[in-house]
Amino acid sequence: MSESEVALDGESLTPADVEGVARDSASVAVTDEAREAVRESRSRVEDVVDSGLAVYGVNTGFGELVDQRIAPEEIPALQHNLVRSHASGTGRTLDAEEVRAMLLTRLNALVKGYSGVRESVVDLLMGMINRGVHPVVRSRGSLGASGDLAPLAHLALVLIGEGEADVEGTRLPGDEALASVDLTPVELGAKEGLALINGTQLTVGLGALLVRDAERAVRAADVAGAMTTEVTMSTTASSHRSIQSVRPHDGHAESAANVRRVTAGSEIVESHRNCDRVQDAYSLRCLPQVHGAVRDALDHVRSAVTTELNSATDNPLVFEASAVDDRASGTDESAVISGGNFHGEPLALPLDYLTSALTELAAIAERRVDRMLNPNIQAAPLPPFLTPEPGLQSGYMILQYTAADLVSTNRSIGRPSVDNIPVSGNQEDHVSMSAQSALAARRAVENTLGVVGIELVCGAQALDFFDDLTPGVGTTAAYESVRSEVEGLDEDRPLHRDIDAARELIRSGELGDRVESVVGEPLD
Repeated sequence: MSESEVALDGESLTPADVEGVARDSASVAVTDEAREAVRESRSRVEDVVDSGLAVYGVNTGFGELVDQRIAPEEIPALQHNLVRSHASGTGRTLDAEEVRAMLLTRLNALVKGYSGVRESVVDLLMGMINRGVHPVVRSRGSLGASGDLAPLAHLALVLIGEGEADVEGTRLPGDEALASVDLTPVELGAKEGLALINGTQLTVGLGALLVRDAERAVRAADVAGAMTTEVTMSTTASSHRSIQSVRPHDGHAESAANVRRVTAGSEIVESHRNCDRVQDAYSLRCLPQVHGAVRDALDHVRSAVTTELNSATDNPLVFEASAVDDRASGTDESAVISGGNFHGEPLALPLDYLTSALTELAAIAERRVDRMLNPNIQAAPLPPFLTPEPGLQSGYMILQYTAADLVSTNRSIGRPSVDNIPVSGNQEDHVSMSAQSALAARRAVENTLGVVGIELVCGAQALDFFDDLTPGVGTTAAYESVRSEVEGLDEDRPLHRDIDAARELIRSGELGDRVESVVGEPLD
């Protein structure tokens, strides 16, 4: 397989793989072992259909209509009607990277071999990813149980030649979109409609992208915070190994080490090592503790997302009879067990935790921005609001306003996982709201990237006032990275493009990679 191709086996997908497919258009292939598992799982479904036993999702109605038996000749219509009826979302249309993440993660869940779909369904999903057929999916409508039903149903419509899809920037009816890249719709068989829409793939697809963005945000925040430490004439002693060793949280150790690496060789730090200031403000002195707690939260989220990426999350699930007890419905060869793997709580709680963590990361960064700009607390030689002509010019004054807005917005997002509205005639009486947690965290990470970007822009400007002192080796690399996209501020100008450029330096990983290349060690 080529370096730009992700091999799917249902067991080893990572957030980095999801980003590669969703953002960088990597192609996908299904391993031979996974294909065999798909074939075996389908054979078990067909055994159940032939047996005539009543099995949920195979030959019964859905939700509150579970007691309604479906005749064999009506099973394809049952599956098609399920997809059509559940494609009832609203809100904004998901962008291409979000849809590609959904397609990929649904495909990986199916090839685990517990969903009972045919290989032709797997091949069509793979073809849509590799040929750029992106279903038009509405963002709202999922309750995170039974999975992300409405968004996945919008996605699944295209597989049966209905709905709409974007192909190379053109929106087409589903059948035309498939035909434009030489793909053919499928007629769904027993359980296949349910297998396509019953899962957590909007939540986990967004979650994987969130993990990647949040990793870069916290890495950049360590760099930005180290830069602010220098230009505010603060000490790096608060990142000393001895402090961390007696409170050994992993994240604390990593962020403290990053501050030391980034500021290594700094003449600015050395210039005031024996000054009269006893302690710095918390936003600087407690940087390792706060950033470290964010890192630890992110580790939890990464673990939950990675597990979910490689999980079977639809219902019911199809097993070999010998693997389960005799209470499962099925035949001598097969067992179909109805359960709740579609419930998004294992992701909803960590994603809300991530929103809280990112809010704190943005909040402490905004306080450091103020310490660079505020003439009442600035250290020499920084001028008010980092402008060479205070009064005549406002300089970076309003960047702190913008940062404050972004922090306040993060604080107002809420925590969707604590909400619950029963649905489906009270059959589905507790839901997770996991998709809303993912969408909320997506807003939070975007805002946080903006605040950290603002800190980097201000830090680079502040360094311009240190003519005679050399910053740390990592700080210098960060400064050069920012200056490659953002000019210094000699006179007032609109600054929105500066924020956007700095945000993109962080999101792309370019800033962190450049700093790592000179400090010689990873910053994660």
